[in-house]
Amino acid sequence: MTEINAPAPKPGILDIAPYVGGKSSIVGIAEPMKLSSNENALGAGSKAREAYEAAIKNIHIYPDGRATKLRTAVAEHHGLEPERLIFGNGSDEVFALLNQAYLTPGDNIVTGQYGFLAYRISALGCEAQVKLAPEPGYKAEVDALLAEVDERTRIVYVSNPSNPTGSYNSGEEIRRLHEALPPHIVLVIDEAYAEFVTEADWETAFPLAREAANVVVTRTFSKIHGLGGLRVGFGYAPIGVAEAVDRIRLPFNVSIPGIEAATAALGDEAHQKASREMVQTWRPRLTQAIRGFGFEVLPSAGNFVLVLFKDEKRNAAAASDYLNSRGIIVRPVGGYGIHDGLRITVGTEDQNRAVIDALSEFAAS
Repeated sequence: MTEINAPAPKPGILDIAPYVGGKSSIVGIAEPMKLSSNENALGAGSKAREAYEAAIKNIHIYPDGRATKLRTAVAEHHGLEPERLIFGNGSDEVFALLNQAYLTPGDNIVTGQYGFLAYRISALGCEAQVKLAPEPGYKAEVDALLAEVDERTRIVYVSNPSNPTGSYNSGEEIRRLHEALPPHIVLVIDEAYAEFVTEADWETAFPLAREAANVVVTRTFSKIHGLGGLRVGFGYAPIGVAEAVDRIRLPFNVSIPGIEAATAALGDEAHQKASREMVQTWRPRLTQAIRGFGFEVLPSAGNFVLVLFKDEKRNAAAASDYLNSRGIIVRPVGGYGIHDGLRITVGTEDQNRAVIDALSEFAAS
């Protein structure tokens, strides 16, 4: 029972639905196949693991608050200006810092109907509103996003590619969106899954961010590099935005092991290549096989597929339970409003074959 005079959070905090990550265990199964969080099924590369182990001797000291070693490596790897980089405890923290820097109570952010939940949570924590542009085709549409922009909009978020749908926006679409936005609105392009894209008309927004005063591009080390457990992400921003965020960033927000492992991962081209090839080989195979069982699979540019279960009995909840019974964990996406969907990470060959076999049995049940 809550005491009458107990401390109370500011208005709106208790109305925020907390983020719930993909589950990682199944009762009675010691080592399930975890395909629920879009993690790299190959894990971290050998160079990153070695750098992490070597960092143990320094964990008694504070990290470099500017993450200078990683800053230099990212700038060289992507051809970016180091002073314009923002580092965070995952790209989630970069979103939170941007919201904190630019949102006041009553302002709003605009994102797609199925945009990443992290954008919304920290915006609501700033007492801002969240405006969702409809995605009837499971893709963020430029005109729908623009229709939600009003005089209190401060940030527009676009996931490119998008999680959980797997859709993407072309370079032309991103430029058209930016051109139509007022210059005081920050356009954030979340490219967490950029390294897995093969579509010819997709373009990174780094060049746009270099020239524009209101574009931020974010990346993460959690996906292609397999460092989700270390929480390292970055944003490439106009110098004014980077300096504003730096004033509110916690002083040591990226750890020494994170800095060392991420720096090493950037140089591990063999691991990046193997990770891309695994996804590029198995993403279409999974898609084709699952469609063959009579289920809808949305086109995906990420390291996952979104499967829709339209049948009243063979629905998403039943499919998830059946996969769990076979030791396979996937991600229900009802939190995004897609109650008939399951997001399945592209795994290793053995994992993917297990998914295919299990869904084949489920379809025939």
